[in-house]
Amino acid sequence: MSKSYFDTDNNVHKPFELPGARPHYNPDRPGQVEHIFLDLSLDIPKLCYQGNCSIRLLPIRNGINRLTLDAVNLNIESVQVDEVPQNFDYDGEQLSIQLAEVTQIGKRLLIAIAYSVAKPQRGLYFIQPDKHYPNKPTQVWTQGEDEDSRFWFPCFDYPGQLSTSEIRVRVPNPLVAISNGELINTTEDGDYKIYHWSQQQVHPTYLMTLAVGDFAEIQDEWNGKPVTYYVEKGREEDAKRSMGKTPRMIEFLSQKYGYPYAFPKYAQVCVDDFIFGGMENTSTTLLTDRCLLDERAALDNRNTESLVVHELAHQWFGDLVVIKHWSHAWIKEGMASYSEVMWTEQEYSLEEAAYYRLLEARRYLSEDSSRYRRPMVTHVYREAIELYDRHIYEKGSCVYHMIRAQLGDELFWQAIQTFVQDNAHKTVETVDLLRAIEKATGHNLLFLFDQYVFRGGHPDFKVAYSWDGDAKLAKITVTQTQAAEGQNGSKDLFDLKIPIGFGYTQQEEVRTEQLRVKNNSNLLTPNSQLKTFVVRVNEREQSFYFPLENKPQFISFDVENNYLKTVALEYPISELKAQLEFDPDPISRIYAAAALAKKGGLEATIALSTSLKNDPLWGVRVEAAKQLAQINLDQAFDGLVLGLKDKNAYVRRAVVEALAQIKTAESYKAVRGLVQKGDPSYYVEAAASRVIGAIASANLEDKPKEDKVLKLLKSVLEEKAGWNEVVRSGAVAGLAEFKTSEAALNLLIEYTKLGVPQPLRLATIRALGKISVGQSPVNLERILEKLTELAKETFFLTQVAVAAALGQMETPKAVGILRSLVEQTADGRVRRYAEEEISKVQKNIGSEKTLRQLREDFDQLKQQNQDLRSRLENLEAKSK
Repeated sequence: MSKSYFDTDNNVHKPFELPGARPHYNPDRPGQVEHIFLDLSLDIPKLCYQGNCSIRLLPIRNGINRLTLDAVNLNIESVQVDEVPQNFDYDGEQLSIQLAEVTQIGKRLLIAIAYSVAKPQRGLYFIQPDKHYPNKPTQVWTQGEDEDSRFWFPCFDYPGQLSTSEIRVRVPNPLVAISNGELINTTEDGDYKIYHWSQQQVHPTYLMTLAVGDFAEIQDEWNGKPVTYYVEKGREEDAKRSMGKTPRMIEFLSQKYGYPYAFPKYAQVCVDDFIFGGMENTSTTLLTDRCLLDERAALDNRNTESLVVHELAHQWFGDLVVIKHWSHAWIKEGMASYSEVMWTEQEYSLEEAAYYRLLEARRYLSEDSSRYRRPMVTHVYREAIELYDRHIYEKGSCVYHMIRAQLGDELFWQAIQTFVQDNAHKTVETVDLLRAIEKATGHNLLFLFDQYVFRGGHPDFKVAYSWDGDAKLAKITVTQTQAAEGQNGSKDLFDLKIPIGFGYTQQEEVRTEQLRVKNNSNLLTPNSQLKTFVVRVNEREQSFYFPLENKPQFISFDVENNYLKTVALEYPISELKAQLEFDPDPISRIYAAAALAKKGGLEATIALSTSLKNDPLWGVRVEAAKQLAQINLDQAFDGLVLGLKDKNAYVRRAVVEALAQIKTAESYKAVRGLVQKGDPSYYVEAAASRVIGAIASANLEDKPKEDKVLKLLKSVLEEKAGWNEVVRSGAVAGLAEFKTSEAALNLLIEYTKLGVPQPLRLATIRALGKISVGQSPVNLERILEKLTELAKETFFLTQVAVAAALGQMETPKAVGILRSLVEQTADGRVRRYAEEEISKVQKNIGSEKTLRQLREDFDQLKQQNQDLRSRLENLEAKSK
């Protein structure tokens, strides 16, 4: 499943387990489910359907007299076993069948359940036009992960049971129905058509799917197997742009995993109002229609490409090799997320893949520091969906990379291929991956799993360097700051073998064809030799001494940056400058940029400005822009503003976002130009609209400027409707910066109404939370009333947006609305998220007011200090 993230800012390492969490295990198996056959007739206008579910079960024990199936809010009409009616009890959650004859080993049972469902709460979703959204398509689609299949058909709903399946469904013309496996038959039935799909390879219930709509069908193929894209009519070009690399991706993953794509076809269906990014149903992935790119969106949006390869990788990791229990979901989600890194390496470059990995690591690190810390494998939770977080996706990806770094490429792929081949069409747990690694390579990686998988956390390194010229010794001191002082035997310590490189440079201009292709420029590229030593880091603080012939220009800690960690470098400024310029590893250059920004001063500013201008990798230029904004010198602005001309849209976007930190007349002017003139990239325009609000609202003595900016943002809202409402959502975020403005609030409330396009409406709901903190008591009541009304809507994404808005507020009344959301929602994810937001509000109420005053005073002092320092640096530079 693709990621859907909830960000929260909480205290360090809150526990993952919420009140009510308990250990979960798979139930005892009465037997092997061999086949599931669903026969459905949809009544779309009435949001209901009739169903017959047949389950063929091979008992594995004698004498079972009762079978218990998962079935939530279904209307059970009759139950038969081998065509004989059976007595049953149904409590709205579980269907308990009293068998007329007890089971015998080897004697199959055919269980047939007739049922109907009206307005299903989850599992199966009816999408239709209404008076607010008359252009919405008519669609029906399902979503089973984690335990939602039980909401649309009765089943043994856990991933440990694998069976073949079949779906026959009657839909009105001209709609088509797509499901798992192969289409074996279609028959006309008056104004209806019956589609009959059959999936011959075993899979779990959560991967059974149905998607119905009036789709355009685009056909492609891989090795003779159909590869099909289904999208709303009129979006065929977007479909090819967004999913056209799929056959190449299938080829790439078939080779990497050592197992040709296993299913008869691969379909991708883009559906409306999907609640995730995508879902890897066997042979039939469902994707959100928001992933479809137009030409402009494709300039700086690789999220779609990543989403497509992520869901495709699941066809091996998740669908071919199935997790036995949710607690092992990292095996599939981590590999699907790592396939995004692998594809970036294949399609773009090794350096871009390294940067992609850093971004993944940061997303995990942010959850670890602000939400909770947990082991990646745990079976203690309230609902399994809670496990679908950044620990299993991004941290999981980083763990696969560390395995690859430990084994080396050749052995890593041997291990992965052994794992896939040995476990195809079976279920696995984490131990099976360890066994496959040992079987294929002889390496026992339990030490790595113990440190990164079976417990929470990661190492936080502080690295200091000094040079003794007389003795020709480099001294490196490594501190693991995640462990308390004096805690040498601490369970928080990591024991890792880390390569440390000493760099010597010969700067040359490289004009290779490859660079010209990648960067459209002749940029200087690092050309340096590294002398590398491997050290064992296993104590809180250790010093290492290295005899070297010459003083190194720079030091590279964890050469290639394979370990998941945080790093703070404490090197002299000259070594950091050399590292930023010459280290061949982009991640090391990024660490150097952060360390330079902490030092501040004119020398650091010039080094970062040069990096923003010259680094061959756009990712490093992005990071140089971010770090420049951290330096409180006027010269930082001069370096930054040049980045607005960068050819790469990602870099321009980062520069605009960095300018939000520099709240001056010059930064205002630079951003205003962008809002007025526009940019080839939607995302740059959106960032400019948000940032102009942030800059203008910080200088509110200037009332006319506020009116001008509100007028400008209003014109963006009126004129810039378009792709996924990215640009207008930026304008909404810009308005939310005017926390004391009633005019800005009035505009926002307008855009929370039904009928406003979904992405823009959700962005506006979130913005209400942000703008609330400076509003008058009367306006605060208006916001609370609006959010109370919105909290009653049942759509998952609306509920999440409402919770996010309330979590930013500083009034006890927000807690009340969140509590009622917790009580009313049927969704465990919303419940968890709302509970986390409650603790945020309580924290906001407690300390926010004093903090804000302090912050404002501090900002004023900082500004005065900056003016003085900038002048001083200039004088010093002149006197030299």
